[in-house]
Amino acid sequence: MNPRSDAAAAQSAVDGGAERPDPPSGWHVLLEIPLRRRVAILVSIGAGLLVALIAVAVFLTAYRALYDQLDESLVERATAAASSDLADPTMLSRVVSPDALAAGDYRVAIVLADGRAVSIANSVPPIGASEFAVAAGTPEPPRTGFVGGAPYRVVAVQADRGIAVVLAQELEPTRRTLSRLAIVLVVVGGLGVVLAALTGVAIARAGLRPVERLISATERVARTGDLEPITVTGGDEIARLTRSFNAMLAALASSIDRQRRLVADAGHELRTPLTSLRTNLELLVAAEEGAASGRPDAPRLSPTDRAELTEDLRAQIDELATLVGDVVELARDDPPEVAAEHLDLSEVVERALDRARPRAPGVTFAAELVPLEVVGDASALERAVLNLLDNAAKWSPPGATVTVLLREGVAPERPGTAVLEIADEGPGIAPEERELVFDRFFRSADARTMPGSGLGLSIVAQTATRHHGGVSAHEASSGGALLQLWLPRA
Repeated sequence: MNPRSDAAAAQSAVDGGAERPDPPSGWHVLLEIPLRRRVAILVSIGAGLLVALIAVAVFLTAYRALYDQLDESLVERATAAASSDLADPTMLSRVVSPDALAAGDYRVAIVLADGRAVSIANSVPPIGASEFAVAAGTPEPPRTGFVGGAPYRVVAVQADRGIAVVLAQELEPTRRTLSRLAIVLVVVGGLGVVLAALTGVAIARAGLRPVERLISATERVARTGDLEPITVTGGDEIARLTRSFNAMLAALASSIDRQRRLVADAGHELRTPLTSLRTNLELLVAAEEGAASGRPDAPRLSPTDRAELTEDLRAQIDELATLVGDVVELARDDPPEVAAEHLDLSEVVERALDRARPRAPGVTFAAELVPLEVVGDASALERAVLNLLDNAAKWSPPGATVTVLLREGVAPERPGTAVLEIADEGPGIAPEERELVFDRFFRSADARTMPGSGLGLSIVAQTATRHHGGVSAHEASSGGALLQLWLPRA
């Protein structure tokens, strides 16, 4: 047995076999902070970096300017001394004032290439290899040297072959100026960061107030189901988001309203066939029980009545099944997930005609079809065409002809589409009802005495919409109804 394996198994059993989550990284911790604080923190960090960058740039610029100014002044003085008579060391006192020499702010000397140096007493500047190189004829830039721990800025200018003038000035005043500038930049920068943080908090509060209203509205919708729109102010991105949210609420409210009306209408339409079906079933059961009991006063059904009643029951069951199927089809707000395919619409119409002819033996279907390719669901399109054909056959008198025409849409009507026209020889559709015949459960006054639920044309309109097409109702040349279905061509 391996002790380590046993210990690991025991620890896994104690932990319940669950893996411990990794500690959150810095970004995940930042994302856990509320958005208002996050904006304030990010604004403060950004402002701090910007202030630090500006402070560093200002300090470096001032540093370079002060040192350049000091170097130029020293070079000018040393050049003036180099042009004078340097044989007399007393001429060195003319380079700078005696007070400056006495105070130690300036130091001046003459160096020779052989390593000798001449200076005024108590004013020996920092002298090194650079100064002797200048005396030998090699130019050197100004440098910083030290005398007794005090910093000096040192320049050397060649006066003659093997001779150079060395002039040094104390750097302590310049460094004090730079130190005071650094303190000012740090204080001002700190105040700038604090001000930026306060500004960030104010910006976050003002900018996120519409977002908070939007969040409150979504929570109110989730809590109460109230779909009232939110008041929109301004024209920025938050206002656009609010308008989009209001549009979503309006679409949701419309969908809920349609579903409620569908349920109410479906309940109303289902009540009639169910009542009739229940009545016929009760009559049939009563006749069967009377025949079994043998009582002379029991209801009796002749074979003819029994056959008619059975036929009515079958018809009512078929009508009820069709109505339920239509309601289920119309209740689907989202299109069914059916892979669209390229198909010849004329073949779809032919199959629908083959199914419609046996249903209406007293009606003649005259078809003129042109092969036109579309993209869509063949079964859904076939059902829509069959509903149009059944509607035309229902309204056509015995011996009438239903004209079916499939053609290509032309300008200015609907170019680039496949147009299916079905005309009957019935009474036609009143002008004020042509926009309503495709609504759910709509039935005209004349249609209420005829079989049907008022859902067939609604399914046609829904199928056309899902295929990016449309439907319309017109008057045929024969005086009957002319229904058009158009689809975009592939």
